Amino acid sequence: MYATKQSERRKIRLALASKGRMQTDTLAFLGECGLRVTQLNPRQYVAEMPAIPELEIWFQRSADIVRKVRYGDVSLGITGFDSLAEYRGDGDEIIVLHDTLGFGGCRLVLAVPDGWDDVTSVDDLAVLARQRAAEVHPLRIGTKYERLVTRFLAEKGIERCELIRAEGALEAGPHMGYVDLIADLTATGITLLENRLKQIEGGTLLTSEACLIGNRQALKNQPEALMVAKQLLEFIEAHLRATGYHAIIANIQGESPAAVAQKVLSQADLAGLQGPTISPVYLRAPDVRDWYAIAIIVRKQRLVQAVGQLRAIGGSGVVVTPATYIFEDEPVTYRKLLTELDGDV
Repeated sequence: MYATKQSERRKIRLALASKGRMQTDTLAFLGECGLRVTQLNPRQYVAEMPAIPELEIWFQRSADIVRKVRYGDVSLGITGFDSLAEYRGDGDEIIVLHDTLGFGGCRLVLAVPDGWDDVTSVDDLAVLARQRAAEVHPLRIGTKYERLVTRFLAEKGIERCELIRAEGALEAGPHMGYVDLIADLTATGITLLENRLKQIEGGTLLTSEACLIGNRQALKNQPEALMVAKQLLEFIEAHLRATGYHAIIANIQGESPAAVAQKVLSQADLAGLQGPTISPVYLRAPDVRDWYAIAIIVRKQRLVQAVGQLRAIGGSGVVVTPATYIFEDEPVTYRKLLTELDGDV
């Protein structure tokens, strides 16, 4: 029993969103990275990641992900930058390992009723706030991002506003009458328009997307946590680097590998990332010689052009597959992490 508890304690915890689009997108992204999450029971809050057996997955609310990473209850977490900015506090307990995971993109914006014809900018809102405070009552802003909104209002000189803490369906607030305007997340702005709200000029508080965060002390003092972080970054960076690229393999005849390389490099779209890989083809017919296989990586947008250029120089048997990973010697984000940790006193 004691050995089992010790083993469980050595597990490194990664917190993921427990519901909504963030959970769906996070699990899909990790799956694309080769980091599939398996959950035996969808009602359980604990899951596994077979690619990294040392990792234990905990499903949590976005705000709780940040808090639990901050206090060291979990070593790592994936959440939106908006939640990180709101709940990370003033200390440096949290370190950002990767801030551009490529999903969960949105903006935190101020939105007012579309009938407010005189309010089209933050400056107009500041004027209205002063008028309302003197005539009736302070402007009421519905939001769950109290820290970010308070800081934004102070920076813009908008005074005497009252923040109303609200969760979910904020768009209905102004028309129900319990708030005057809202500060909420939007990806496309369509939901705001459908609820007769409009964004105002200069009213974007924050641009957000999913990010990977970690507890600074865990990464600094627990080698196993740092090793898991490196593994995650290896998979994530290699997948993100490969996104938008395809691998092409084809056969081409030539006098030598150098001659084939010259043919390939004479075509603008066939240079690949670092040039082509060329190897001899061992044919069944012994009297047929001088055939080589080439492998290159090209951007998806130039795929048709690259195949056409291959054919133009005699390429045949062209095979195309999406690139899943492109690994470098060591992830750039991991090197940055080590530099930051080494800089801690």
